Amino acid sequence: MDLTRHLRHFLVVAEELHFGRAAEVLGIAQPPLSQSIQRLERELGAELFDRSRRQIELTMAGRLLVGEAGRFLAGEERLRTTMRQAADGELGTLRVGVPPEMPAVTLHALLGHVGEETPGLHLELHELTTPEQLRGLASARLDAGLVHHPVEVPGLRSGPVVEVPLGVVLPRTSPLVLTRPGSRPEPEQDPWPQQDPGSVFGSRPEAGSGANSRPDPQPGSRPETRRPRGRPWEIALADLAGHDLVVFPRETSSAWYDRMLDVCRAGGFSPVRLKHARNPEFLLGLVLAGQGVAFEQEAIARREPRLVWRPLAGNPLVRGIHVVWPERSAHPAAARFATLATEVLTRDAAGTPRVASGTSPSPTPRPWSVIYTP
Repeated sequence: MDLTRHLRHFLVVAEELHFGRAAEVLGIAQPPLSQSIQRLERELGAELFDRSRRQIELTMAGRLLVGEAGRFLAGEERLRTTMRQAADGELGTLRVGVPPEMPAVTLHALLGHVGEETPGLHLELHELTTPEQLRGLASARLDAGLVHHPVEVPGLRSGPVVEVPLGVVLPRTSPLVLTRPGSRPEPEQDPWPQQDPGSVFGSRPEAGSGANSRPDPQPGSRPETRRPRGRPWEIALADLAGHDLVVFPRETSSAWYDRMLDVCRAGGFSPVRLKHARNPEFLLGLVLAGQGVAFEQEAIARREPRLVWRPLAGNPLVRGIHVVWPERSAHPAAARFATLATEVLTRDAAGTPRVASGTSPSPTPRPWSVIYTP
């Protein structure tokens, strides 16, 4: 018996109190409607309408059923909606592996984007290397993973590969930061940007007016040459010759590890020694201590202000990352998560700032041009 259909018929008849009009509302003939109500009465074991008079009326059982039927049909609709959302990957928990070196800004953007697009889906993140993620996927302990490309494992589906250019991480005191062959030292950034003349809060301090004032140029002196902002010097791989290299262990991603060393040797950089670091903080600490250089994305180097990130000439090192998930018995949300994660990773790789919904980009921060003293 299709209880839902019979209850819908009952509620329309209860509203109209006339089988003919109810049949017109439902778009069916009157005899099938009468048969539907009779089946419902037999199923429930109670008469729902008093047919002894010219105008049918609800019995006591019928009046009680009106409220119960409305709640039953509303609950069924909620159930269908919930199951549909779960099947579409909009509800439930998705267990995802992420690499240890994923920057905080990327992680924040990923969680925010998934939360906005699928608010009913809970992400359970696990910090794991690529091999650890692959083992978790094989044992069904993970539903999806953000892994380094390439991954040659049968039985996995994968999203688009996002290429992240890597640069070199150096201590600020490194000669490669201060000078390069054929170049002059990098000038410091001007803390007093030009302002509109006459502005009270935008004027430059006069020479000699305070500790933060800058001396006027001497007659005949050569004007200072400044590097355009946003265009840091590139460093060639050959410039790193003679340095040690701090790198993740080979077992964390053997294919990428071997390719990186091949590219370095082809570019004229054969590390004197290889020093391994699984954790990004340990990697940065070794570089800061002068134990070698490292190749990472810019967001990683920003964690330590005493380090500097420089792009590599020609972008020879590009690390691929993508989402993978099981081909069989896949989580309904896995493919949707792959799409959302790819959007975030592509934005971050391109250096595009992300603005949260409902807000507008803030203006470029500018240093104070007025110093208050007690």
